[in-house]
Amino acid sequence: QVQLVESGGGLAQPGGSLRLSCAASGFTFSRYSMTWARQAPGKGLERVSSIVSGGSVTSYADSVKGRFTISRDNAKNTLYLQMNSLKPEDTAMYYCAKGWNPPYIDRGQGTQVTVSS
Repeated sequence: QVQLVESGGGLAQPGGSLRLSCAASGFTFSRYSMTWARQAPGKGLERVSSIVSGGSVTSYADSVKGRFTISRDNAKNTLYLQMNSLKPEDTAMYYCAKGWNPPYIDRGQGTQVTVSS
C-alpha cells in the first residue's frame, strides 16, 4: 500500500531554513504528481506546493512563493521541500501527499515545523 514518510522538521528561528524529505513506497512514484500540504493548529489543511511527475511544473501557495522550493528525485522515490526565510506563520504540521488536488487521502504522518525565536 501507499507509504509516505516525512522527515526533516524541527525548530527553526525566524529567517532560518529547513529541508523536508518524504520517502515514498508502495506505488510508482515517478508516475504521480506530489504535494506538500500543511495544517496549523485550529486551521484546515492548506496546499503549500505541488510538482508534476517529471518535475518540470511546480506550483506554490502565495504565502510561500519565493521562499520555498519543491523538488523530487524519482530515482530515489523522494520528494523534498526546501524552506528558506522561515516565518512564525509557517509553523504547522507538514504532510507529503500523493496527487496534485485535495483531498490528499494518501498522505504521511507529517513532520512538525516550528518557527520561533
